[in-house]
Amino acid sequence: MTYLETAAQFYSEVAQTPQVGLCCVQSSPLQFPGLNIPLQMQQMNYGCGTTVHPAELVNQPTVLYVGVGGGLEALQFAYFSRRPSGVIAVEPVAAMRSAAKQNLEIAAQQNPWFDPSFVEIREGDAFTLPVADTSVDIVAQNCLFNIFASDDLSQALKEAFRVLKSGGRLQMSDPIATRPIPTHLQQDERLRAMCLSGALTYEQYIDKIVDAGFGQVEIRARRPYRLLDCDTYNLEADLLLESLDSVAFKVPIPQDGACIFTGKTAIYCGKEEIFDDANGHILQRGVPAVVCDKTARKLGSLLQQQVMITDSTWHYVGGGCC
Repeated sequence: MTYLETAAQFYSEVAQTPQVGLCCVQSSPLQFPGLNIPLQMQQMNYGCGTTVHPAELVNQPTVLYVGVGGGLEALQFAYFSRRPSGVIAVEPVAAMRSAAKQNLEIAAQQNPWFDPSFVEIREGDAFTLPVADTSVDIVAQNCLFNIFASDDLSQALKEAFRVLKSGGRLQMSDPIATRPIPTHLQQDERLRAMCLSGALTYEQYIDKIVDAGFGQVEIRARRPYRLLDCDTYNLEADLLLESLDSVAFKVPIPQDGACIFTGKTAIYCGKEEIFDDANGHILQRGVPAVVCDKTARKLGSLLQQQVMITDSTWHYVGGGCC
């Protein structure tokens, strides 16, 4: 079998027999007023973080969710898009589509505001999304794209870019590796399906997103995910995997490169009240201003003695000078 066939078989198994924490470190589902998440959905919460960021979900956006899983995040997105096909979920595994439909029917019984028509489940995969060009506001995926080999990941990201409207957002949560994963683990198809051996490093992951055409990437969270120890995985040293939540925007890439926000700030400490670099960045003396990593490098180089650049917090929710 190909690695994708192995992954499909694996997720067919866990769709029919949910196993809590089987492949991913469980994250607590976000709770919203009036939202009741069925127990079966919680047991099938195989994601490594969250792609549901309420600030991104105003005006009932059309959401394309890739890899429906047990339907948990599709239900959460539907909370903000309460209309037929407000959420379109694409899933290649028949057993998972069936399980998600059943779970959503249960959710309708427990949530008076929810109608199963709010989530339309379509057969398909990440490489040929069954929706038109520039037709959705948000594409989301949780702990799926890390499974893909390099060329397949590039294709999935390009497909997400294709179907997004201008200014649309790709919201993802994936494991990343703190150093390159050795070849013998990458070639283990079962481990790859379990989200343990396909992860890229942070730098490789961001480069892939930018290469697909996204001009701005914002890191919502970065946290420890799983430790691959020497003895179990035949490694020279323990290897830490992390979970990365990100939002990438379909906006043009500036001539000097994409804007990547990781929570850095620039603090002007010169003699003037305000510093203006004539490129849209105005710093008030002593007041931290959120900047993208590119701007942080430029300001730090331009005014080494007058600007303090703080470290990445790996948490960014908007604002600042960029």
